[in-house]
Amino acid sequence: MSVRKREWVTRKGEHRAAWVLDYRDRQGKRRIETFAKKKDADARASEVAVDIGAGVHVPRGTSITIAQAGENWIAESEKNKLERGTVFQYRGLLDHHIEPFIGSVKLADLTGPQVASFERALHDAGVSEAMRRKAMVALSSILRLAVNQGEVNRNVAEGHRVKTNKRAKRKLEIGKDIPSLDEIRAFISALDKRTRPFFLTAIFTGMRASELRGLKWANVDLKKGEIHVRERADMFHDIGHPKSAAGERAIPIGPMVVNTLKQWKLACPPGEHDLVFPTTRGGVQSASNIRQRALIPLMRKAGLVDKKGGAKYTGLHALRHFYASWLINPKELGGQALPPKVVQERLGHSTLAMTMDTYGHLFPRGDDARQLREAELALLG
Repeated sequence: MSVRKREWVTRKGEHRAAWVLDYRDRQGKRRIETFAKKKDADARASEVAVDIGAGVHVPRGTSITIAQAGENWIAESEKNKLERGTVFQYRGLLDHHIEPFIGSVKLADLTGPQVASFERALHDAGVSEAMRRKAMVALSSILRLAVNQGEVNRNVAEGHRVKTNKRAKRKLEIGKDIPSLDEIRAFISALDKRTRPFFLTAIFTGMRASELRGLKWANVDLKKGEIHVRERADMFHDIGHPKSAAGERAIPIGPMVVNTLKQWKLACPPGEHDLVFPTTRGGVQSASNIRQRALIPLMRKAGLVDKKGGAKYTGLHALRHFYASWLINPKELGGQALPPKVVQERLGHSTLAMTMDTYGHLFPRGDDARQLREAELALLG
């Protein structure tokens, strides 16, 4: 392996110079790479020597691009039979956020600084923080697969984190993001026979929209007063398991929800999956239809509107927020004041940190000054 300087004169008589790395790969084939600066050639020589010694070297000339590695990632996801909705999301990240910005770069040429530049480019293009985070996770997953397939020797995106703008991140507020107790009462008053079973269950279980859409009668224990979340419906109306083990859980339901579901079971349209909240033909409901044809009109009917007359809360997640707040803050919302760990389990969060990051500020606080004063007295007499 050698690094040497190469000089030549162009047809226009201009003098040019470059630094050439000359080496043989693991198969004994001669490889040549050219650099503008000697320090870059030397750095590459050191990298190649280590990789060849470790048996993981991939020559730049045979390296595939990030776009090609992304297609391999999609194919592998389909081969592993991931949910169609998941593969659909992966395709969107690859086509709209990764390939246009960095897709033409070869895996062997990708560096840590380029990964950081990619994230900055997404930011400058107006991509949201949440979407940038998803794009970075996707890029790291693409590179991880490429490493496993021998297409590149390391995952330079691993460990890269999208910085969170903590100043711009606002805490959820009751009456703004979370319906207040009076607002929930008004909303319930606006329900009719058709919408009451679905929305009472949503309000008093905190289930996600996908979980409600995929709920089967077999998982509703009306005698015990308990709903078992074991399945969910994705964006393609396919029913499958929750995405995480924490998603599978048992949620207790009170007499009002139990009695409502008992009456609804007698009128519920039959269908292939024996769903609790099917369409009139027994199929899986569309999330957009629930929102547009039921939630938003009911919000307006209940008088829960913004300054422009639109629905104040336009997503089912607002009802999930209410349920969490109802469990957490009894003084404000007439809830049950459950411990954080129980709230986490009821919501199906994968970690307690997720619950506390979202709702920690809603937990009742004691008299900190009094408690410190009493602790000092107990310690010092």
